[in-house]
Amino acid sequence: MAQLVYRRYGGSLQVDIPDFNTLTEAVRIPATQWIALACPMEGIACDPRFLALMDADGNGRIRVEELRAAVDWTAARLQDRKGADAGSDVLELSALSDTASNLKGAAELVLRTLNAPDATRLSLEQLRTSDKALRDAGKNGDGIIAPVTLPERLRPLAESIIAAFPQVTNRAGLAGVDVGLVKRFREERAALLAHLGGRDAVFIWGTTSLEQAKRVHDVAPLLEGYFVQCRLVAAQPEAAASLRLRADRVEGALGDLGAMGKAANELPIAPPDPSGVLVWARLYRGAGYEKLEAFHQEVATPLLRDGVKLTDTAWRELSAKAEAILGWQAKRDASPLHAVADTLATVSDEELDALEAVSREDLSLKPTLDVIAELERLVLYQRWLLQFANNFISMPNLYLPKRRALMEKGTLILGGRKYTLSVLVTDRAAHAALTGQGTTCILYVKVLPRDAAESYEVAVPVTSGRSTELGVGKRGVFYDVDGKESDAMVTQVIRQPVSLWESMTMPFMRIGAFITSKVEGLAASGEKDFDASLESGYKQTVTAPPPPAAPAPAGAAPAAAAPAGGGLAGVLAAGGIAFAALGSSLAFILTQVKSLTLVDVITAATILAIVVMAPAGLLGWLKLRRRNLALLLEGSGWALNDRLMLTRGVATLITRKPKLPRNARVDHADLVRGALRHTQDDDETETMSLGARLGLTLLILFVLGWQVRVPVTEWLCTYHWLSEDACRVLLPKLVPSELPGAPAPSGTAPAAAPAPAPAK
Repeated sequence: MAQLVYRRYGGSLQVDIPDFNTLTEAVRIPATQWIALACPMEGIACDPRFLALMDADGNGRIRVEELRAAVDWTAARLQDRKGADAGSDVLELSALSDTASNLKGAAELVLRTLNAPDATRLSLEQLRTSDKALRDAGKNGDGIIAPVTLPERLRPLAESIIAAFPQVTNRAGLAGVDVGLVKRFREERAALLAHLGGRDAVFIWGTTSLEQAKRVHDVAPLLEGYFVQCRLVAAQPEAAASLRLRADRVEGALGDLGAMGKAANELPIAPPDPSGVLVWARLYRGAGYEKLEAFHQEVATPLLRDGVKLTDTAWRELSAKAEAILGWQAKRDASPLHAVADTLATVSDEELDALEAVSREDLSLKPTLDVIAELERLVLYQRWLLQFANNFISMPNLYLPKRRALMEKGTLILGGRKYTLSVLVTDRAAHAALTGQGTTCILYVKVLPRDAAESYEVAVPVTSGRSTELGVGKRGVFYDVDGKESDAMVTQVIRQPVSLWESMTMPFMRIGAFITSKVEGLAASGEKDFDASLESGYKQTVTAPPPPAAPAPAGAAPAAAAPAGGGLAGVLAAGGIAFAALGSSLAFILTQVKSLTLVDVITAATILAIVVMAPAGLLGWLKLRRRNLALLLEGSGWALNDRLMLTRGVATLITRKPKLPRNARVDHADLVRGALRHTQDDDETETMSLGARLGLTLLILFVLGWQVRVPVTEWLCTYHWLSEDACRVLLPKLVPSELPGAPAPSGTAPAAAPAPAPAK
């Protein structure tokens, strides 16, 4: 018994399964110690036939017990397991155990069929080639023989049988005949031949019997009704009056062709005769007159030799013979072999015996072909079972950069980084709902193959770098596990912090985004208001002015000043007020900042950064510690025991940014600057003149100085940079004693400095 070794991969403890002997022991550990309990067949990068053989119940998922059964079955048939250790698809016949003696015989048969030069080993390719060759030759082991594989003389008979009965197909997908169909053909053939033998006794009117019988059947409702009326009149003579049209009915129908036709159709075909005789000359010209007259001339007269009348007895005999003919024909047409009824007599029992013999011969191959199918199972298990177990019982390949896990779809190159882990996603909404509960940043990427193959989606974890540069619509390149290149496009992002620094700076990014959105909103609103003001001013300008008001009486108090007019002047006034308020705020901030030392400013900024970044950093650190890959796989249908924690080292392996080549040299010269200089020499530049620039600069400085003139003047006067007379001129409302920091008059207590005067 091999000793099991458990190894740690990242934050996960997993059993080490280096060879098949260890695997036979590893499948016995409790299922609670397996990494996975079940997985879907979709998205697994291995032979689809292997997965189909593993899926014993056919539910599209592989479970613990199915893997255990596959390992036990393989271990019982391999005494030498080196091929399983190497994952080889070539089976050494000497590696088979005594239990697999039938498999060895089948393998030797296959090798002889292929005339293989080496009769000691059988590859999966040889096995599948032989299976195709056997099926193309009609040897399927199911006893269903396709006509193309039969001798030329038996093909028409086989095709007739296939056309006559429900189709059956062999393992090659071709329609054919088997022993059951041949047996049924014999039975139906005997019954139909016996039925055809009684034809002359029924077809008493010669070659036209079937046609005449159809004519009789066609007029049967009319004649049957007439003879019933005759029996009614014979039993009750006064009933004859009821079979005639009443005068009021005829008068009401006059002038209405539809009503007249309906009334005429209700009449008997002829006057009812109590003796039960239809005289052809007394036929009414009703709806069935033409049909009855043709029947009289072409059927009744030739068959009954009486062209004058038709008795009830003669009609019954004629109708019975016609129904017998039609019944015989219906039974013939109901036979599955009616289409080949004329050639049935030429089919010999020897041909049917030959078909049965070929079918039984193919059926005798079933045990051998079933063993060949078991051979394919054994070769596939030898090739894939150990690798599959290392992606199910344990998952070391998920953590090793030089190997590929079976559930991986490929590598994504996006935004200057290489994402080495991706899994197939069949339902993005359900997958995102699950991964959204975690703390791992996930990209959903649509892969667009370049060979017109069907596109698919993958989920890619982002484990390092920055996620802010990744957004919906960003494009990259995807390389699948076979190295095939495809276009890729991000369709959804589950946003989570990728690094500690990103989590700490995320509040500032959110604040910046919030401020940007608000400023953009205010700018858009301001543009709308400005446009509305311009439109209003234009309308007030072009409209006629109102009539002048009457002059106010003398001595009257002057009225309050009217509000300022609208239009462009109002807009400019409002803009000036807003700019003044902004300047006052800026001046106040500058005044407060000037009272602080450089150390105070740095300390305040540091404290502010710590207050904002520390909680965000702590929360981000906790999120980064909880990152795992379990939700990524569970969203794709995996059932996992382990959380597959995403440690820092594993995160670095999954998302990488390769360095420049070792021998590369970086030239720090910016070639764009040289190109720009050459372009500027050739192009005409549109720049402001020196005077215009100087004037604009002076204007800006003047506006800014004007907005802060009051606090600056107060500061200059407080520290006696200006004379008292200058201060009284510049600040007439504040005497020097009232300025901040001025000495108090003698004999009085120093008064508290007043608040700075508002900006003028």
